[in-house]
Amino acid sequence: MNAEFILQELLSVANPEKAEFLQRFFKTGKGQYAEGDVLLGIVVPLTRDIVKRCPALPFDEIQILIDSVFHEARLAGFLLLVKQFGKAKGGERKAIFDFYLKNARKANNWDLVDVTCRDVVGAYLLDKEGRGVLYRLADSDNLWEQRIAIVSTWTFIKHRQFGDTLAIAGKLLCHRHDLIHKAVGWMLREVGKKDKAVLVAFLEKHLPEMPRTTLRYAIEHFTPEERRRFIF
Repeated sequence: MNAEFILQELLSVANPEKAEFLQRFFKTGKGQYAEGDVLLGIVVPLTRDIVKRCPALPFDEIQILIDSVFHEARLAGFLLLVKQFGKAKGGERKAIFDFYLKNARKANNWDLVDVTCRDVVGAYLLDKEGRGVLYRLADSDNLWEQRIAIVSTWTFIKHRQFGDTLAIAGKLLCHRHDLIHKAVGWMLREVGKKDKAVLVAFLEKHLPEMPRTTLRYAIEHFTPEERRRFIF
């Protein structure tokens, strides 16, 4: 099996009617954040099933998928990296991590980021003291690299490591784009699931500058009384 096999499998289950809806859902129109992206109309579970049937592919074959014009082919490429990372050890993990970051800008929609970065970038950095790469991504001029920076910290949150999430959330708090507002709010909500006091302290410190969308996401699981404390 190779990249061409995966592409043919994807094309064989393409759904033009679904694709038309997804083109609108993923904002592929002129001037939108995913302008020009081409979708085949394949739901994520089906793409995952195709990837699961494939043995490990070398980076040059995965690169073909990641370079594809088709959204679902790029997703398959990044999902292959997740699959390989889960089985890799030592230097192999570092190589997959580096390859992912080299192609980070090609994870150019929120679903490509959200279902893969935590299981490669976040997982690789979990036991590392130096996580400066996340701050460099947060300082990038690229929306998708910035989203990778914050969403990758989900892995840390699961292990009750909140520092990087809060620091990167602070850096991105005044970002201009709604997709970052949502991602930051989402990760803050995940922090709150583990330790509500940590989230409340962050909200109290940053409430005046916090976008409404970020706040709404962050306090989604608060009681009505708790929400009224922050939304007025």
